[in-house]
Amino acid sequence: MGSNMAENHPVGFGWVVEAQRRGATVIHVDPRFTRTSALADLHVPIRAGTDLAFLGGLINYVLRNGREFREYVQAYSNAASIVSADFVDTEDLNGVFSGWNDETGVYDPSSWSYADAATTPRKDPTLEDPQCVFQVLKRHFQRYHAEMVAETCGVPEALFTRVAEALCDNSGRERTGAFCYAVAWTHHAVGVQNIRAASILQTLLGNIGRPGGGILALRGHASIQGSTDIPTLFDLLPGYIPMPHVDHGSSLEEYLAHLSDGKDSRGELRAYMISLLVAWFGDDASAETDFGFDLLPRLSGDHSSYQSIVAMLEGTVHGFFVLGENPAVGSANAGMHRKALAKLDWLVVRDLQETETASFWYDAPEIDTGELRTEDIATEVFLLPAAAHTEKSGSFTQTQRLLQWHDQAVEPLEDCRSDLWFFHRLGMAVRARLASSTLARDRPVQLLTWDYPLIGAHQDPDPEAVLAEINGRHSTGRPLSSYEELRADGSTACGCWIYCGVFADGVNQARRRQPGLSQSWVAPQWGWSWPANRRLLYNRASADPAGQAWSSRKRYVWWDEATQRWIGEDEPDFPATTAPSYQPPAGAHGPASISGTDAFIMQADGKAWLFAPTGLADGPLPTHYEPHESPVANPVYRRQQNPASRRINRRENPDNHSPDGGAFPFVLTTYRLTEHHTTGAMSRTVNRLNALQPELFCEVSPALAQFRALTQLGWATIITSRGVIEARVLVTARLQTLRVAGQDVHQVGVPWHWGWRGTSTGDVANDLLGLDLDPNVHIQDTKSQTCDIMAGRRPRGPARAQLVLDHARTKPEGGSS
Repeated sequence: MGSNMAENHPVGFGWVVEAQRRGATVIHVDPRFTRTSALADLHVPIRAGTDLAFLGGLINYVLRNGREFREYVQAYSNAASIVSADFVDTEDLNGVFSGWNDETGVYDPSSWSYADAATTPRKDPTLEDPQCVFQVLKRHFQRYHAEMVAETCGVPEALFTRVAEALCDNSGRERTGAFCYAVAWTHHAVGVQNIRAASILQTLLGNIGRPGGGILALRGHASIQGSTDIPTLFDLLPGYIPMPHVDHGSSLEEYLAHLSDGKDSRGELRAYMISLLVAWFGDDASAETDFGFDLLPRLSGDHSSYQSIVAMLEGTVHGFFVLGENPAVGSANAGMHRKALAKLDWLVVRDLQETETASFWYDAPEIDTGELRTEDIATEVFLLPAAAHTEKSGSFTQTQRLLQWHDQAVEPLEDCRSDLWFFHRLGMAVRARLASSTLARDRPVQLLTWDYPLIGAHQDPDPEAVLAEINGRHSTGRPLSSYEELRADGSTACGCWIYCGVFADGVNQARRRQPGLSQSWVAPQWGWSWPANRRLLYNRASADPAGQAWSSRKRYVWWDEATQRWIGEDEPDFPATTAPSYQPPAGAHGPASISGTDAFIMQADGKAWLFAPTGLADGPLPTHYEPHESPVANPVYRRQQNPASRRINRRENPDNHSPDGGAFPFVLTTYRLTEHHTTGAMSRTVNRLNALQPELFCEVSPALAQFRALTQLGWATIITSRGVIEARVLVTARLQTLRVAGQDVHQVGVPWHWGWRGTSTGDVANDLLGLDLDPNVHIQDTKSQTCDIMAGRRPRGPARAQLVLDHARTKPEGGSS
């Protein structure tokens, strides 16, 4: 659900097919019938943007029918915790939680806390207290019944019940079920809450921390996981340590006080943070200098990607590096991005060839429409050749947190260089430029440790040396073997605490390739998985509170009384000598503060949170809201949209009409294909791939095709208030017209791989999309917006832009059915 796994993650889906061959049931919930659907036992068509209502229905089904794994829930979740009497649910406030402020547009979460939170929060082990989390959960999801799911999602009641029964039947002591998701769950204004809903459901069913269970986030490329671990995210430091904020005080002590009360595994954050600072600043990170904490920059607000684009338009961001990305095609509201690029002083693009982002200044669609003129664009563009992954060595961290090493196969051609080479050289040049500076702002760059050995014909930094730095070392130089060795006294250096151990004993553990047949089924000798080569997170939950397996067929880790240790198939997700009977003494912190029955060690109370008393910007419980653009009114609450979502309010990012059957009456969703890669920059120059998928198309149902006179393989014009594109028409029953809230809802599906460069060219699907962002992680909603579709080709030149303006002001005849 939220993934077309067979097409977008085919290697991983091979294991799903193998599980199916051994008797597993595979269900695919998706707006389109895809290759994944064709291989599944059951396909469930759903209206794009209603995943949370469907998941809420499953949660309600479990609770209403008593299908939860009660012993698991009582032991490992916060179901027994008593919620503050100040908390008021969406049921009583017409779709918002207590703490909502209409003027500021943000929640005050103080009423979401536990009762007596300042002392010892009260609990009811019987789960009968009306204010306990379990009962709050029941009340919140009681309206998400099968009829409501049908009305909201377009999923027939009988089909929904079939899914619910299958999931319940394959959960509990003897069986487990898993969810696999990708960006079709995350690319929503309620993306984080989609994942929360799945977490609640899987916790109720006892499917977390157990083999064959869990929630698998499918990553689209080889190291998407790695790029969040060692982050390209503005608000995180390596290992998911929060970036310091201006409100966190000026000292390390003040910063740490904001982040942890010391009662969970983050109680060791001091050691992780200090070791990171020592790795970056060496001898200049000492107790006397507050370990160099003042050398770090501070957040002052939202510095995410889309806000940076806004800052370019406003003239406050002057330069932009683009590496391995193509925002002129690949980002939502791509036209807004191209206009932002035209405001820059300079733009650096490193890629395998000239991409649309590099060429926007002379051949973008806005040049054709006259919205931009080449002679008016002052942006100086530097296009630099990059090496491909086959032309360099390094590690990938992929979907299941697994680091795997790959070796260089061939030398890069001519001036092509690796990203590692580029940033090392850039760093050296910047440091040389600032060497004599006396400005305080330049000290962090001057003091950075920057001593990588250079190897090969092009004098690349040794990638294994970088991985060793990430792994960390003692002050003696000896490599660290585990994050448990990290110290807060400055005697250890570590570039990323969750990766500590990948270079244990000075050996590149990511390079291990022991065949599966010569080791256990968990395969611990293939690559290395963070943290501590642990293959399953929260695996304490695979055993009952006494430490014994819930069932012999699902045995994973268990307590061995004879050796007084946890043993089994995997590394325990907690200290191996922590007995099930262990109770933390008063004043304990870090791992010592987690009892022997607390399986969820990253939470302050050691429990899986069915109700989130803190940490979320849009509520402690998932709630169905319609997408920012929707052809129907919210069937669940009076509140139409997620009130806390973040809209980019600029003229370059206009809204489509409200749900009134207006100018944009159809649901629009975008997706990937197997044959093309992301924006097509790497695939649309490959003739064999172009032969398989030669041009941009749109999928429509036979009913929509008849309604708008669309013909198979003919042309269609698709339009929103942001832009207009043309595509070939694919009329197919794979995309159904759904009955929702008493009306037919038509959906239009468009792949997003095409641009105007390459041997196969086409319009940019992302030109259609607006920017409505999840308030927690600032990700865009690209999976459920609205559009109109008409037969025929779009206009050329200035008439193209004029059509967009004119259409938004009209309500075409036959705008809904």
